[in-house]
Amino acid sequence: MGKQAVKQAFENNAVEVALETLGKSIARWTDKDDQRMTAVPGLSLYRRDEPSRPTSIMYEPRICMIAQGAKRVLLGDDTYVYDPRHFLITSVDLPTVVQVINASREKPYLGLILKLDQREISQLMVDSNLPPPRPQQSSRGMATGEVTLPLLTAFQRLIDLLDEPKDIPILAPIIQREIFYRLLVGDQGARLRQMASAGSQSHQIARAIYWLKGNFTQPLHIDNLAAQVNMSTSTFHHHFRALTAMSPLQYRKWLRLNEARRLMLAENQDATTAAFQVGYESPSQFSREYSRLFGNSPLRDVTNLRQTATIET
Repeated sequence: MGKQAVKQAFENNAVEVALETLGKSIARWTDKDDQRMTAVPGLSLYRRDEPSRPTSIMYEPRICMIAQGAKRVLLGDDTYVYDPRHFLITSVDLPTVVQVINASREKPYLGLILKLDQREISQLMVDSNLPPPRPQQSSRGMATGEVTLPLLTAFQRLIDLLDEPKDIPILAPIIQREIFYRLLVGDQGARLRQMASAGSQSHQIARAIYWLKGNFTQPLHIDNLAAQVNMSTSTFHHHFRALTAMSPLQYRKWLRLNEARRLMLAENQDATTAAFQVGYESPSQFSREYSRLFGNSPLRDVTNLRQTATIET
């Protein structure tokens, strides 16, 4: 066996040991089917003892790591599967359908999420003298990358801080900054630099997404929104779809329908009231589009969700 092969085998073994240690740490801080926000800002830990149903959620800018198990994420017609050897990174807010596909009581799904701080990443680019991203065609705001040993050890140190709460305000930002740096110089670094660079197409689309999230109940005039982020209408359409896998109108529809679902489930609103509150003028149109997205009528979908919650409880 050559030196390169020996080195690779050593690194692979070190990564496996680091993943096992990380998994034990996540398991220690979580219970069955648990989703836990930690005392470390932006860090959440996840555990599932069985595969989950496909769930429609918004993926904010984040890095997702898995110590054990696997997850599938659907973005438009694209499918992303990640596992302990691959992380998932999201550079803008993206409507997705997610599903844990590998989990059991003996080997539960164990994962974590760390939110990305755009300001911190921008400052880190300046402090590190990293070159600005090259002008390029917009690509999806989601990708998978190879897990590295330095990235794993940094996350392990972040979780270890949970045992020393008094150290979190001082040390957590330092470790998070290291994690962002590892990402910036890694195989998905160009994607992050695009997100954090003012004036880049990804940054302009991110501004439009921010506006849509705050104004999805209002009428949408694409020309005005494109002008607001300094793009022509055709260019705006092209780059929005390239980044999010959907048009601005489809994106707004997703926001409206998911908010209506929340209103019916959490605030016991009927379908018609929820539809009007999120901006629909036609209850029948709302019902058609809701059924198309969630696979059931509003009433049947919410009833099923409540029954599932009761069973799991």
